[in-house]
Parts: sequence; structure tokens; C-alpha cells
Amino acid sequence: MNTRVLTGITTSGTPHLGNYAGAIRPSIQASALPGVDAFYFMADYHALIKCDDPQRIARSRLEIAATWIAAGLDPERVTFYRQSDIPEIPELCWMLTCVTAKGLMNRAHAYKASVDQNVAREAEPDDGITMGLFSYPVLMAADILLFNANKVPVGRDQIQHLEMTRDIAQRFNHLYGKGTDIFVLPDVQIDDEVATLPGLDGRKMSKSYDNTIPLFEGGSKALRAAVMRIVTDSREPGEPKDAEGAHLYTLYRAFATPDETATFRAQLEAGMGWGDAKQALYERIEQDLGPMRDQYAELMARPERIEDILQAGAAKARRLSEPFMARLREAVGLRSSMLPASALTDATAPKPAAKRPRFVSFRDEAGQFRFRLLAGDGQELMLSEPYANPKDAGVAIRQLQAVDGEVAMLEDGEQVVLRVDGTVVSRFDADRLASVRAALADLATD
Repeated sequence: MNTRVLTGITTSGTPHLGNYAGAIRPSIQASALPGVDAFYFMADYHALIKCDDPQRIARSRLEIAATWIAAGLDPERVTFYRQSDIPEIPELCWMLTCVTAKGLMNRAHAYKASVDQNVAREAEPDDGITMGLFSYPVLMAADILLFNANKVPVGRDQIQHLEMTRDIAQRFNHLYGKGTDIFVLPDVQIDDEVATLPGLDGRKMSKSYDNTIPLFEGGSKALRAAVMRIVTDSREPGEPKDAEGAHLYTLYRAFATPDETATFRAQLEAGMGWGDAKQALYERIEQDLGPMRDQYAELMARPERIEDILQAGAAKARRLSEPFMARLREAVGLRSSMLPASALTDATAPKPAAKRPRFVSFRDEAGQFRFRLLAGDGQELMLSEPYANPKDAGVAIRQLQAVDGEVAMLEDGEQVVLRVDGTVVSRFDADRLASVRAALADLATD
């Protein structure tokens, strides 16, 4: 059985060396593994959230597509498409928006960070915040759920969005699934072994720090010029260098074989000068990038070829998205006006038993263990405090299941503090107090 893996690439800039080592190269390598059904898309709708320069977005779409293909992505093996070429994505986004609680979006890290920045500068909390930024996780959920991806490789800062996607999918399944799951619940895939390259100044390579090394832009001359600007210490030629502490060594290791890496390290520790080390790094990177850059240049000179590849990818993706969207329209009631005779009896058919409240455990982005209390309709009633040990979280759940709704809950302004045996288990809005008590009482009847 194949595992469907889906990855999005935001089209708001030009790929640099860190993007290649940290995302492009490992994704292309993973797509060649047996049993992997890989979906890679250019997230150009997402780019509109952070970029209002049409020319930059248009150029980025070409550059990113050409980069992935030149780096070895096989469009025949994977499904490679532009987000904006799949009309079912925004349609599904609206359906999901209609079942997503605003409170869930209020807790999104990107939105909360923007609010905190506004408050810090004494501006209105929502100053400059668009609905695109606010509801970004819903669009991300649509990207994933439309193709029922099993795994989504993300950085740790995106774990929360995958948790939200699962919450939204569960809510939709509960409302419209009629006893079956319409959406697969995707699992997050974190690869801690993926390279995070240092930039020119030793910090993480990032456009926001202006410390990037170009991938293809500017050719080999620009690559060499950037490598020569990498910050080093003041040790002279002949003095032993600390390889583990050198950014040059980290970069070299990301491209070289183990034997090449061992040789380079020995040379540094034997006193190789920084100038010679930078030249060696440039030559090693150029060995890999040179052939790719030639193909990249050919693709950029023939944008119609890129367009043909992307349109073929979109057609391949829509062979899945169109029939699935027809099923989704049927599920929510947006079916054809020519109803089948069986549908006329739906109103009088016995309704399935209402779902009961439940606890859902998970691991948060900080690696701590938490649980949520969900109402029968999937709405979150409370979120627990973090626990370092999953067993402690499990003990707290069992204690709450045994209290029959009678548990110490003290109102503290607009919040309620829930304690079990004197220990704070959760804090939640006061308007949920009655619902929490009712849910706990319901669970205690098990």
C-alpha cells in the first residue's frame, strides 16, 4: 500500500542553498522511495498572504518550478502542480471554513504573534492583519485534505497547523460522514536529520537575515562570491582550525561524501587557510550545482516547457480532486436538484446516535504532552496544561473521568481554573464552564 506524502512550496521568493539542502533535495530523494505517492505543489495562493508584488510572485512561480525540475524531480513519477490550477482547493477551503471554530483560529501561532507585536507597539491588536493570515491554517487544511495525504513533512513551527487540520477534518467527518470518515487524518512527519545550513554570518540561512548563498541565481560567479564572504575566525594559515565550530565545515559536510568530509576536516585541523578552505567548499558545491544550473537556465529560457509540465501535473491532480469534490458536494447537500428517490426519505430516517464527549491526547510543538476535552460535536471545551510525561497526562484524564462533573473549578475573572487534587489541570474561558461540567458528568457514566 502506497503512502501519500504532500508538500507545499510557497512562491514568494527565489530558492537559495539552504532551501535546496533543507527541503528540495530531501523531498526529491523521498519521492523516489518505493511505496511513496508524492504530491508536490507550488502554494501560490499562500504567497498572496505575505507578498503583494505580482511580478515577484509570477517570477517566483517560474523559478521554483524550474529549480525543482532541474534538481531532479521527476514529473512522471510524482504529482507536481500549482495550487491555483486546482479550483477544488478554494472550494473545499470555504466548506472547511464553515465548520471551523473561530476560537481555533484565534490560537494559531502566526496570528497570535502578529497580535502580540501590535500590542507591544501599542497599536490595535488586529492592525494590519488580513483574513488571509488569520485563516491561513484552513487553506493549508484544504491543500492536505483534498488529496487525503497520509503524511505531511513540515518544520516544527508547522506542527500546530497539522493538529488544526486534523481537528477540522474530524469536525467535518462528524457532521457529514454518516458513520464513515470522508477525510483521512494526516500525520505530521518531522525529519530532524534534514540539514539546516548556516548562512554567511553563522545564523540559519534565511532571506530575513540577508545571509543566503544563491542556488542558481547569478551563476557560479555569484556562488563563489557568496562563499568567499562567509565569516570565519582570525586563525592564520598553519594554525589548526576547529572544524566542528566552523560554518565552512558544516556547509561542506552537507554536500560531500563521508570520505571527502573526513579529508576536509583533517586539512582544517592541520592548518589549512580559510581562503583555501572557502575555495574547496565552492568547488565541492559547484560540482553538484553546475549541471543542475545548466538545466535550470534551459528551463527558464523556455517557460512554455515549464507550463506544459505544470498543466500536465494539474490534470493528473484533478483526476482525483474532481470526483472527490463531487462526493463532498453531495455530503454537504450541494447536490444536483435531481435528487434520487431514496433522498426523499432522508428526513424521516432514524438519525444516528449523537457522539459523546471525549478526551484527545497529543504532543505539542514543544514536545510536551497535552490533552483536549472535546464536546460530542468535536468542539474543543478545554485544553490541558503541558506534561513532561505522557503517563501523567493519562493519570489526569482518568481522574477527570471519575469526578462526575464535581471538580474544583474556580472562576478567575474571565477564566476558570480547573484543579484535581490541588493541581491545576486546565484554564479555559468562563463561558465554557457549564459545558465542561456536563461533558465530565457524561464521561463519568462510562
